[in-house]
Amino acid sequence: MESTSPAVVMPTASQNPFDPPEELRRRQGLGPIHRMTYADGGQGWLVTGFAAARAILADPRFSVRPDHMRSPIAQPATVPVPPGFLLRMDPPEHDHYRRLLTSDFTVRRMKLLEPEIEAIVNDQLNAMELAGGPADLFKAFALPIPSQVIGELLGVPYSDRQGFQRNAATLSNVDLTPERQQEAARELMAYLRDLLRHKRSWPEEDVLSGLAAHEGLTADERAGLALLLLIAGHETTTNMLALGTFALLANPAQLAEVRDKEEDAPAVAEELLRYLTIIHHVVRVALEDIELHGCLIKAGESVTVALSAANRDADHFADPDALDLTRSTAGHLAFGHGLHRCLGQRLARAEMRIALPALLRRFPALRLTVAPEEVPLRLAMPVYGVRELPVTW
Repeated sequence: MESTSPAVVMPTASQNPFDPPEELRRRQGLGPIHRMTYADGGQGWLVTGFAAARAILADPRFSVRPDHMRSPIAQPATVPVPPGFLLRMDPPEHDHYRRLLTSDFTVRRMKLLEPEIEAIVNDQLNAMELAGGPADLFKAFALPIPSQVIGELLGVPYSDRQGFQRNAATLSNVDLTPERQQEAARELMAYLRDLLRHKRSWPEEDVLSGLAAHEGLTADERAGLALLLLIAGHETTTNMLALGTFALLANPAQLAEVRDKEEDAPAVAEELLRYLTIIHHVVRVALEDIELHGCLIKAGESVTVALSAANRDADHFADPDALDLTRSTAGHLAFGHGLHRCLGQRLARAEMRIALPALLRRFPALRLTVAPEEVPLRLAMPVYGVRELPVTW
């Protein structure tokens, strides 16, 4: 049932860098759905319960289109959605674009990519070992590996990685002005249009060559799809690798579980995904009046689904605030659920499963060089994580 407490403003403060805000968990104890006051003063809903979150994410009566969608946190005006950017599309447009990409992220395709991921990880660890510690693990390990992997998959030249890393970071930084973010989006779109034109004339065995050859797409649609893959393919995994390593360094017993038991790597990745949930929330808009858990959500109202709280729901996960790498985390919502469940989830899992154990075996004495509370965090960002992770070995 709906909480009878006053409407909440989206909580963002947390005492523990790995936990959802305490106020979210307190609300969760009062019920799965709550009235909420949005950043612009408008009223909507906050969902903290696992079952309610899963139901909303799977319900086609809730839209992801940005029209009339309220933001739970104060931020500058958003960058216009480019053509083909299916994260902000409902069916049938969403289904049309997603079908074009599904074959590039199959289990078989990801399995074939694993030797390349292993080689990229090994090269990066060799570079770290050669340079010696101390180091910023974010820049030395967490950022370059996903960037190179998505570059391999898409067919983006390695020499261009710094440019797209810089512009992708600008797009996800809500502290910057809309003008600066729009400039970054224009630069990325222009770069991708040029690259796709090149791929059309000189195709290779990569995702962008496939997009370039598709006659049913405009140049902007191809570039918009490429932009989505480029950003989503490294921004999230980068932060999972960095924050995941931070969480393990703060839990030595769990770190040993990763380092010493190679066969448990898949379970390790799933528990870290659940425990950290770096996409803290997503927003949906009701397309019609919908009753859920005793609440009437009216057409046009925004609903914020607090994924980080839902993944700590004690009604679904036993002892949810413990990092337990031996548990089963089937059904967690770190990749979302339903129609918009992350297309690249298999790629992210493969990178985590390969990279984290390799790091901890190569550097068994890996440790922070600052107190955990001094590690700078990416607060109020669409993707949560650390800004840097000072370590030595």
